[in-house]
Amino acid sequence: MIHLDSISKHYGKQLLFVEASAVVHRGERVGLVGPNGAGKTTIFRMILGAEAPDEGQVRVDRGVSIGYFSQDVGEMGGRSVVAETIDGAGPAAALAAELAELEAALADPAQADAMEQLIERYGEVQGRFVELDGYSLDARAREILAGLGFAQEVMDGDVGRLSGGWKMRVALARILLMRPDVLLLDEPTNHLDLESILWLEGYLKGFPGALVMTSHDREFINRVVSKIIEIDAGELSTFSGNYDFYEEQRALLAAQAQASYERQQAMLAKERRFIERFKTHAARAVQVQSRVKKLEKIDKLEPPRQRKALSFDFRPAPRSGNDVVKIEGLRKAFGPKKIYDGLDLMVRRRERWCVMGENGAGKTTLLRLIAGASEPDGGDVTIGASVKLGYFAQHSLDLLDPSHTVIESLTHAFPTASIGQLRALAGAFGFSGDDVDKPVRILSGGEKARVVLALMLYDPPNLLVLDEPTNHLDMATKEMLIASLSAYEGTMVFVSHDRHFLAALSDHVLELEAGAAPRVYLGGYREYVAASGHEAPGMR
Repeated sequence: MIHLDSISKHYGKQLLFVEASAVVHRGERVGLVGPNGAGKTTIFRMILGAEAPDEGQVRVDRGVSIGYFSQDVGEMGGRSVVAETIDGAGPAAALAAELAELEAALADPAQADAMEQLIERYGEVQGRFVELDGYSLDARAREILAGLGFAQEVMDGDVGRLSGGWKMRVALARILLMRPDVLLLDEPTNHLDLESILWLEGYLKGFPGALVMTSHDREFINRVVSKIIEIDAGELSTFSGNYDFYEEQRALLAAQAQASYERQQAMLAKERRFIERFKTHAARAVQVQSRVKKLEKIDKLEPPRQRKALSFDFRPAPRSGNDVVKIEGLRKAFGPKKIYDGLDLMVRRRERWCVMGENGAGKTTLLRLIAGASEPDGGDVTIGASVKLGYFAQHSLDLLDPSHTVIESLTHAFPTASIGQLRALAGAFGFSGDDVDKPVRILSGGEKARVVLALMLYDPPNLLVLDEPTNHLDMATKEMLIASLSAYEGTMVFVSHDRHFLAALSDHVLELEAGAAPRVYLGGYREYVAASGHEAPGMR
């Protein structure tokens, strides 16, 4: 269906692909993985025909339709969310627009002379529209939008009033409604809550066409894909299986390559010692020459490439008192909508609470109240003795000085730290080499999040309040963050839509539901799923 045949591609001095090949067959679900900058987006653009390889060719079978979702959604406005979604439905959307024009023409007395031709064309267009199941477009668009978290009243509102994150959901809905032969999805779970991720997961499992996607959500890619294409050092390697299987196979291949290299190095060293020892012995001259020729003919193995894992030894957090957060009779409302009406909660030292709930249930509100960023309408939120609080929220990214570089942001915050320590800290969060000299003003949202997390964790507080800390983080940074927080000895209260993150770090779950009493589950996210019977509050 899609063939990448011996492709090579470079930008200036940067080589992306060197005689790389891969194939995507009908109905396959493929995860495209590789480090940032490896060329994943370039692969998508070459499949779409927006770019061409320098050598080799990219072939797409004749008649195959492709839908592409990227993080660049463009401008939206002037029509309803449903209308914007339907507009992306491909041929059916164009036919719907033509039918509307023909209906207007048929009702126009000024076009009476062309009535016969209009009726004939209307019949042709309507027939094709029926073939494409066009009359169900509105219902299907609303079903997809509902799955992605839109309320019915929002669907009929102006798409231009939506935030950037919700416009991304509309762009994703347009592609899903299109039902192409191939879906190309670039980070589709960004900006989605857990309920929407779970819905999308189910939708893609039932999608009959081929799928090629990138994702930083480990659990999502594990459940959806059955084949991995890895981009590494200019090569494309294919692995049958999900992401966990790919990691296991990659580790096995790396171990085998290292063992082969070490065996060859040991053999070469032995042969060189023999040659060195007997090169002046006339009686061994024939043997020495034989071994010299043998060494010249051997194909020398290159040292296996070592993929560097991000890591950093963060300082231990200072000890707090045993009672870290005490909430009594908490009341909070926004206008007529009550969020909390008498909430009681005690968070003790070293506990790790994940807060779960549908949109509007009050997850972020609770974190803001604990962090002191918002005031309750009634009741008390008391922070315990010797508690040093660190609060990560999405607005934290806007507090960075845009004129500073990454390294300047760190040196300004920690003037007594050595430049070597701060470069190691930056490297742990994915800023290596010249990346540390990037100005904050040009950083992406994910890069800004990594800077804020680095600032918070270098001198860690003993209470971390984290609102979606993994948004836009790549898998390597997430794994480093999970490893660091697993060894963290302080207390955590956090919200996340990443199931891998939730399962790895939580040991208490607070489930919030509008109009119902909060529920507490002892045990982490896995125990919550087993006890509640659902993976997210909105999936009952």
